[in-house]
Amino acid sequence: MRAAAFAAAALCGLAAHAGPAPVPAPAQVHARGRVPAAWHADQVFAQAGAARDAQALVVGATWHWHWQRPLWGGVLTGYWEASFGRWNSELDDGARSSAWVTQIGMTPVLRWHPGGKGRGWFLEGGIGANALLPIYRSRDKRFSTTFNFGDHIALGWPVGRDGSQELMLRIQHFSNAGIRHPNPGEDFVQLRFSWRM
Repeated sequence: MRAAAFAAAALCGLAAHAGPAPVPAPAQVHARGRVPAAWHADQVFAQAGAARDAQALVVGATWHWHWQRPLWGGVLTGYWEASFGRWNSELDDGARSSAWVTQIGMTPVLRWHPGGKGRGWFLEGGIGANALLPIYRSRDKRFSTTFNFGDHIALGWPVGRDGSQELMLRIQHFSNAGIRHPNPGEDFVQLRFSWRM
C-alpha cells in the first residue's frame, strides 16, 4: 500500500512539473462558439471493462500537455484525463441482484512513444483520483470509501488513415491505498477507443 501511495505522489509531482490543468484566459474563446479554447478537449474516448463480478462503461476526454522529454530512445509525453462511468456489479444477497455505481475521475497520465511521438505503438500509465457513488460492492467485495485511487497501465496503437484514432488495451486497479479497511480493490481489463477532436 505504501508503494501505491508513493507512486501516486511521484506521478502527481511529474504532473505538476508538466504544468497546470488547462485554465482559460478570459480572452481565449474557441472559434466554434463561446467555449474557451483551453477547455476544448484534444480527444474523447469510450471504454468497456470487465472485472470478476462487474462490468463498466466509461466515457471521457483528454487534454494533452505541452510538454515532452526524450526517454530511452523514444519520447515521454502526458495528458490529463477526465472520466465518467457506470459500473454494474453482481450481488449474492439471496435474490441474484445487481448494484450500479457511478465513477467520476481525474487522472494525470504519462505516455511513452518508443518510436517518437505519433509513430507506432505506445505504453502509458497513470494514477488518479476517483469518486465511486455509492460505495462499491460486489458478490464478494465491499469498499469502505467513496474516494479511491485508480491506477492503470496500457498498451496502445494509432488506427485509421491518419492515426487520429487510438485503440488501447488497459489494466486498471481501483482501491483506497489503505486509507480505510476493508480495502479489497477491484481490477478491470479494459478496451478503449479514442478519437481526436
